[in-house]
Amino acid sequence: MPNRPDPRAAMTISQLAPERALRRLELTVVRRLEGYLHGEHLGLLPGPGTELAEAREYQVGDDVRRMDWAVTARTTVPHVRDLIADRELETWALVDLSGSMDFGTSTLEKRELAVAAVATVGFLTHRLGDRFGGLMLRDSALRRWPARSGRLALYGLLRALLAEQVATDDEVHRSDLAAALESMARTQRKRGLRVIVSDFLTPHDGEIATQIEPSWERAMRKLTAQHQVLAVEIVDPRELELPNIGVVTIGDPETGEVREIDTRRRRVREAFATAALAQRERTRAALRRVGAGHLVLRTDRDWVADTVRFTLAYRRIAPRLHQPPKGVAR
Repeated sequence: MPNRPDPRAAMTISQLAPERALRRLELTVVRRLEGYLHGEHLGLLPGPGTELAEAREYQVGDDVRRMDWAVTARTTVPHVRDLIADRELETWALVDLSGSMDFGTSTLEKRELAVAAVATVGFLTHRLGDRFGGLMLRDSALRRWPARSGRLALYGLLRALLAEQVATDDEVHRSDLAAALESMARTQRKRGLRVIVSDFLTPHDGEIATQIEPSWERAMRKLTAQHQVLAVEIVDPRELELPNIGVVTIGDPETGEVREIDTRRRRVREAFATAALAQRERTRAALRRVGAGHLVLRTDRDWVADTVRFTLAYRRIAPRLHQPPKGVAR
C-alpha cells in the first residue's frame, strides 16, 4: 500500500491552539502544591520570597521580625504582617497515542485535537516558575518528556507529540491506560496538576453499565487522591453514530479485530448509537466518582469555545470537585 501523506506536516502549533484566544483564561488550581517558593501560585505556608498579606495584632509567639512598624505606630497597638507563600505549579500531561486516536472524520483527527488540548492546558496554567512535563502512551510503553519551565519547553513537548508517527493500516497498537495511570501516580509524586488526554476507549472493554468500573478507574482514583486531575476526553462524531452508507468493514486498531456491519439497517444504527452513548456515560460517571474534572472535546465542534465554557464553569466547581478523600491532606 503506498505511503499516505501525513496532514500533520503542515499543521503548526499556533493553528492547533490559538494562544491569543485563550490568553485571558486561567485554570483554577485548588489542590495543595509542593513546588519551590518562587512561583506565582498561592501556597499554604509562609516562606522566603513571599508577598505580604494583611496586618493583624501581635500575639504571643509571633515572629518579631514580621512586625509592621507603620501600622503599629499609627494604631499604637503592636501589629505583625502575615505572609502568603507562592509556589510553582508542576503540570504533567499523559497523552494517549494508541491506535484508536489515529482517527478523525471532521476538521481534525483525534491525535491532533489531543495535541491542541495539551497546548491549551499549557497556555492556561503557565505562570512564572511553572513547569510542564509529558508522558506519551503508545504500544503499552510510556515515553517521558521531562518537566521544564518556560514556553520553549512546552513547545518542544508539542512538537514531539506532533512528530509521533501515525500507525499504518496493518499495524496493531495496543495500550494499557490503567498501567499508564499507575505509573504516573507512582513516579510523579510532587503534588500539582495532572492532565489525562484520551478517548478512554480501552481494548476488550465492552461493558456499558455505568455502575461497573472501567479498567482504569482504580488507577485514576489513586491519582486524584494526591493531585488535581483534569480528564480531557477526545470524541469523533462517527464514534457516536453510524451513517447509512451500506455495508462497511470496521476494524479495531488496538486489537486487530475486524467486523462487517450493514449500516442500511436502522436497528443496527440505533443499537450502535445506544451502546456508544452508554459507553460515554460510563466514562463520565467514573470520572465524576473519582473527582476529576471532565472536559469533552469533539473533532467536529469549535473546541476553543468548548474550552472557554468549561474553564469558566470549572472555576466555580473546582473547590468542591477536588475535595481530597478523608484522611488526605489538602
